[in-house]
Amino acid sequence: MHRRDEPARTPGNPPGGMPAMDDWQLPDTDRQDRHWSRAAARYDDLFLDPFRPGVENPLLAAIAAVPDPGSKVVADLGCGTGPLLPHLVDRFGRVVALDFAAGMVDRARKRLGPAGEGGRVTFLVRPMHDLDDHAGAFDVAVAVNSIVMPDVRLVDRTLAAIRASLRPGGVFLGILPAMDAIHYHTMLLNDEALDRGLDPEEAERHAAFQGEHHFYEFAFGRFQFQGLRQKFWQPFEAHHRLVKAGFADVELTKVLYPWDDTITGGPAFAAYPRSWDWSFRATVADA
Repeated sequence: MHRRDEPARTPGNPPGGMPAMDDWQLPDTDRQDRHWSRAAARYDDLFLDPFRPGVENPLLAAIAAVPDPGSKVVADLGCGTGPLLPHLVDRFGRVVALDFAAGMVDRARKRLGPAGEGGRVTFLVRPMHDLDDHAGAFDVAVAVNSIVMPDVRLVDRTLAAIRASLRPGGVFLGILPAMDAIHYHTMLLNDEALDRGLDPEEAERHAAFQGEHHFYEFAFGRFQFQGLRQKFWQPFEAHHRLVKAGFADVELTKVLYPWDDTITGGPAFAAYPRSWDWSFRATVADA
C-alpha cells in the first residue's frame, strides 16, 4: 500500500483527477517485474509496513499457531524484500521465497544474510501462478500484499495455483491491501475539512487530493503509482475469490495501523478506530 503521507504526481495524472482510461490497460508481467525491481531500493519508503512497531498484525499470531513447524515447508509467495522471511526461517524446516521481480529477491537474500544459507531457504524468481512443479509441495503458503495483480483473471489463476501447491490440510495465510480502508480515510479527511469550515465541494476536493484519489480506480479496486499497478481488495471479494479457488474455512481479520505520520492527517484521527488492511486464513480440505 502506497504511503499516504507522500502525495505524488505521475505524468498525465493531475492532483484530484483520475487517470485516462487508456492508462488502466492491464500491463504485461515483464514490464511490471521491471517496475517492481526498480522499486525494491525504495520499497520501505513507499509502502506501509505491516510488520513495523505499532501495527496490530494477526498474521504473525497465525504463523505462530501452525503446529510442528520444524517438520513443515512454508512458501513466502511474493516475498518482496523479505520482511517476513526472518519469522519463517526461525520456525519452519524449509522455506521457499518466491518473487517475480529479481530486484526484490536480491534484497530478500541480503536481508537474510547467513540465515539464508545452508539449503533451508530456496529463492525463486518467477510469478506466483508458475507453481506446477511444486504441486502438493507446501504445508503453509503466505502472501503478504502480493496478490495484487490488476487483472482478476490472473488473480484467480494465481489463487488456484497456490491451492494446488498446498498439501491436504495445508494453510494459506496472507494480507491484502484494503480498498474499504481508503474509503474510510476519505470520509475522515472530508469530515475534518468540513469541521474547519470548508464548504462541501471544497471539502471533497481536499479529501480527494489528500487521499491521493488520482492514483485509484475505485470501481474495480486498482491503484497505480510510478509505473506500479496493483489491486486493492474489498472483504467480500477476498472471501469470494478464495472460495472460488477451492479454499475452505476462509477467515478475515484486520491488520490495524497506528494513526501516525505515515498516513495523511493520521495524528488528528487518533480518537477514531484505526485504518486497516485485511489479513486472511484459509485451508485446504483434508484428503
